Amino acid sequence: MNSEGQTQFQIGEHVVYPLQGVGVIKDIRERVVRDIPVLYYVIYIDMADMTVSIPVEKVAESGVRGIVCEADALAALESISSKYEPVAVDWKARYQMNVDLIKEGSIFSIAKVVQGLYHRSKVKELPVQERKLYDNALSLLVDECSYALNRDKKDIEKTIFTYLEK
Repeated sequence: MNSEGQTQFQIGEHVVYPLQGVGVIKDIRERVVRDIPVLYYVIYIDMADMTVSIPVEKVAESGVRGIVCEADALAALESISSKYEPVAVDWKARYQMNVDLIKEGSIFSIAKVVQGLYHRSKVKELPVQERKLYDNALSLLVDECSYALNRDKKDIEKTIFTYLEK
């Protein structure tokens, strides 16, 4: 519960779970942990086909957040068409930078990872770990934008590649 004693999200609401994608609040239930009642969100994440339970009071530190508004989704998509500045570091450092950006959970950070790894892959084939990271970031971006813009995932993916090719 937040400071007003209310839950932040409602059953049926879509949320973003960092690194996993968009999920839906399936339930808000109480469990007794060490004799203390604790309220949990039960979130089903379709992209990962898993259900997670997060204490309501820990939702902010877990990074779970609401879906971005339409304007932010459009801005994130448009940001990937901006001039790409390559990062001159070895792949391991670049990989860690990108993992950290995805962990931030911001749609803009995820868009930046998609942009960077896409352009990098045009120069040289990505190592397996970076390729997986790129695929995951792309899925996360497509997933959230399709909910935020109420558009089909294939349509969003086409839009992303159109912006990346600009």
